[in-house]
Amino acid sequence: MPEMTLTEKILARHAGQPFVQPGDNVWVDTDILMTHDVCGPPTIGIFKQQFGSGAKVWDPDKVVIIPDHYIFTADAMANRNVETIRRFAAEQGLKHFYDVGTTQYKGVCHIALPEEGHTRPGEVLFGTDSHTCTAGAFGEFATGIGNTDAAFILGTGKSWLKTPASMRFIFHGKLPPYLMAKDLILSVIGDIGCDGATYRAMEFDGDGVYALGIEERMTLCNMVIEAGGKNGVIAPDRVTLDYVNARNKSAKPYTVMRSDPGAKYCFEKVYDVTKLEPIIAKPHSPDNRATVSQVKGERLDRAYIGSCTGGKLSDFRAAAQILKGHTVRIDTFVVPATSEIAASLKREKIDGQTLENVFLSAGAKIGEPSCAACLGGPSDTFGRLNTPMSCISTTNRNFPGRMGHREARVYLASPLTVAASAIAGRITDPRERLQ
Repeated sequence: MPEMTLTEKILARHAGQPFVQPGDNVWVDTDILMTHDVCGPPTIGIFKQQFGSGAKVWDPDKVVIIPDHYIFTADAMANRNVETIRRFAAEQGLKHFYDVGTTQYKGVCHIALPEEGHTRPGEVLFGTDSHTCTAGAFGEFATGIGNTDAAFILGTGKSWLKTPASMRFIFHGKLPPYLMAKDLILSVIGDIGCDGATYRAMEFDGDGVYALGIEERMTLCNMVIEAGGKNGVIAPDRVTLDYVNARNKSAKPYTVMRSDPGAKYCFEKVYDVTKLEPIIAKPHSPDNRATVSQVKGERLDRAYIGSCTGGKLSDFRAAAQILKGHTVRIDTFVVPATSEIAASLKREKIDGQTLENVFLSAGAKIGEPSCAACLGGPSDTFGRLNTPMSCISTTNRNFPGRMGHREARVYLASPLTVAASAIAGRITDPRERLQ
């Protein structure tokens, strides 16, 4: 039997085949289907049109609905979207519906999924959001799909896809204190471009990767879509399993898989993390890479710390160590990804001060757990750019109009770089604040 990569192994198992190879088209069984308030309503509409208005989903325990994008708003159309998924969840008896305005509410879907135990090694997870690939950090095949594909899965539990070829990115060395996973993935995207991994699996490996915490690994996998990737994946280790076992509320068994030693990759690149510098993506593309030192001093109007790449607890710990004892010079917005993280900001301390107090004392504004300004959203969305400002952000995309105003200039960077820049009001190398 041919040796397979981790992605190929997972797809072969879910296709009921002994092996698959790149280019093979296969039907795969779905372990989890996730949708949210943006794509949920059209997905539901297609499902009812094709399967009947009274049709039931294939498995209500495998459908997860998480409103997170356009929620804390007075916008009538956004509110209508939430009401649509709320009615559907009630009709179908879905217990994994994390409704806004209730104690069940979580926040950003990509962070809520693992928090609630919906990400497990060896599984297949589909979501109607391109950053569903975040869950590859847990050793599973996770990818974003369109509304029509999602509607088909709702009715059948299956999807038809082409097996992607796998690329491997190996990071070696001890990560310096001024670098984060955001710097690593921006380095990769800068090297291969926004189309460099089109419909390919991006596998991350090396001691530099396995020294990262699980949240940092999520950042690596989250942004593979910015390189065109089909999915990102990291083989499970003890860190992965400890997190999953603590969160696996259903006690559902799972199968740990790893790439075979002789598996073939279509591309491989090795990095020495000790030789990397803090990286930034200049407007208006994630592959418009520069070292922070190359753009140091660029004037800014706003700083933003949040989203599925920058709103995790580890992101806020990093930002707080920079902001502690300082005052920001520009409007700085802090948005926790989930309610669990928001609660942690009130509890966790640095030098006797809670993380929340560190941010507030520095002059930052803290928003409700959500996607907030990452996708722009209605005009009353917290932190949205309503004028053509220059913003440095921990989010994952800086296309024109992504955070609101189409003429805004958005720089992507790590929480360390964003925090250092917020203090100066200009793009600043975090090494200056960590010395």
